[in-house]
Amino acid sequence: MASGGTPPDALGPATPLAARRSRWIGQQYADITKLREIAARHDRSSVRAQQRAARLNTRIEKLRHQATLLREKGQKVLAEIPEIQQMMKQHERDIAASTGQQHGGAVTSDVTSLHYRVRKLQQKVVDKQQKHRHLELRAAQKTQKTAELKVKVDRYTELSRLEEQEAVAYRQRADRLQTVSETDVAGHLTATASPPTGSQDQPPLPP
Repeated sequence: MASGGTPPDALGPATPLAARRSRWIGQQYADITKLREIAARHDRSSVRAQQRAARLNTRIEKLRHQATLLREKGQKVLAEIPEIQQMMKQHERDIAASTGQQHGGAVTSDVTSLHYRVRKLQQKVVDKQQKHRHLELRAAQKTQKTAELKVKVDRYTELSRLEEQEAVAYRQRADRLQTVSETDVAGHLTATASPPTGSQDQPPLPP
């Protein structure tokens, strides 16, 4: 046989000890694969929790925006009331002036018309106050909903953090086991390698 080649039995005969060692090394690689699979599952759970938290945060901001719009609308409704009240006072002054000029005479249609306008304006003020309270109630309900969603966001955020920690722990275990396996395999190959021999093409020495 030409020199430099590796003999077929360089790794030694297949003994029971070698078979057990081969199975042990194969089991180590299977354990590494399983650990990385578990780490990937925890990573997926962590990302899924982050996605849910992100969607809830988007919904929270939408509800906050809607609540702000409702409160602004309610403030605009309240801002219209002083002008109506000024109109009521003007009508009341006109009524007082009209009744004062009559000196106890019969009430004219002008006075009753002014009374009617005052009552209509009073009704308008009450309606606007009711509308403001309704808008405030809707805004408060949306604010309460944001508080409930914030609790869910905190829970999903904590879940994501815990899942990520588990994934890191399993990856570290897999890395350590892989390092040990590679060291064992390298040591096994070194121990079973045949020592270098001379060329088999040289003729035998004479007796």
